[in-house]
Amino acid sequence: MSGHSRWSQIKRQKGVADARRGQLFTKLTREIIVATRQGGSDPESNSRLRLAVQRARDDNMPIDSIERAIKRASGQVEGTALTEIIFEGYGPGGAAILVQALTDNRNRTLAEVRNTFTRGGGTLGEAGSVSWLFEPRGLLVIDADQVDAEELALSAIDAGADDVKIEGSSVEIYTKPEDLETVRKALEPDFVISSAELSQSPKAAVKLDDKAALQALKLLDKLEELDEVQHVFTNADFPNDIVQEYRS
Repeated sequence: MSGHSRWSQIKRQKGVADARRGQLFTKLTREIIVATRQGGSDPESNSRLRLAVQRARDDNMPIDSIERAIKRASGQVEGTALTEIIFEGYGPGGAAILVQALTDNRNRTLAEVRNTFTRGGGTLGEAGSVSWLFEPRGLLVIDADQVDAEELALSAIDAGADDVKIEGSSVEIYTKPEDLETVRKALEPDFVISSAELSQSPKAAVKLDDKAALQALKLLDKLEELDEVQHVFTNADFPNDIVQEYRS
């Protein structure tokens, strides 16, 4: 996709501003709580919790906060029940958008997400309206400047990865969701992994013109900023010059 950028790539390059660190920890805490309630409090036997804890550590979340979230979810500390919801819709230029949320009030979150779509020039759709345009995949990211990309690609494929791509200054390694942890463990002794997560990968990209791209970037940012939104995925493909303009 020469000359274009994807949302996942843009988010990594932007990084997490210090002002939003508290919001990030809130999102990580919610993921740990839901993972614990679904599969138990032992990371060794609960792969989703293991991945959530590892991501929290990658983002420098204090160990005490991680342990407190697990205790809260397992009933040792009183907490609020959270529900997972996936919202689907379209953004400017017809780009498909998936929004994953964890909430204790479905109606409140629905209203917030719908209003954000509407104000951002998008439309909230029905369940199933865009999810078929995505497929669940595991995603590992490694800094391309610190590795031999060819050696990494061979090691990743040997470990069970489906695909390896170089995107800017990063190497992206795609796996089946169930193989994410296996591939990560195989690569960790030799490579520094920047992030590991379960992602929704678009089956095909939608290239946006300059105007739609700028509107879509603003909409995606607003969705990401909602407290109860955990992840936002899109099949939009943005012109690099518009990405640079948006950052400046």
